Amino acid sequence: MKVLKYLVLAVVFAWFFVGGISHFTRTEFFLAIMPPYIPFHTAAVYVSGVFELIGAIAIWPPRTRGAAGWGLMALTLLVTPANVHMWLHPELYPDVSEAFLSGRLVVQVLLLALIWWSTRPMDAKALPAVVTT
Repeated sequence: MKVLKYLVLAVVFAWFFVGGISHFTRTEFFLAIMPPYIPFHTAAVYVSGVFELIGAIAIWPPRTRGAAGWGLMALTLLVTPANVHMWLHPELYPDVSEAFLSGRLVVQVLLLALIWWSTRPMDAKALPAVVTT
């Protein structure tokens, strides 16, 4: 089980690390999928990219893994409006199939499950010790 957990952590890391870098190397793509009602498009793309990178790195140390998991789940939920916007307005994205747009929403739910599972402690020994006096 431990090996599987680390493999899933590696997938989550790669997803967010590559995604975070993409926010800086493919900024125009991310700007194009931003719903019009969200303000400060460029800042939002860069800030979310920074948080993706921070979260990806922070899932490796056991000490920060739990908090990083919660942060990545929150970030994933915060980008949901862009995915829903694309799904509701496929005519704005003629180069992307409607099946792909629908699949993104399913992948997002699976990603949330992978983040949650991979960043939870494996057993009671992994939990912080409680100091009693």
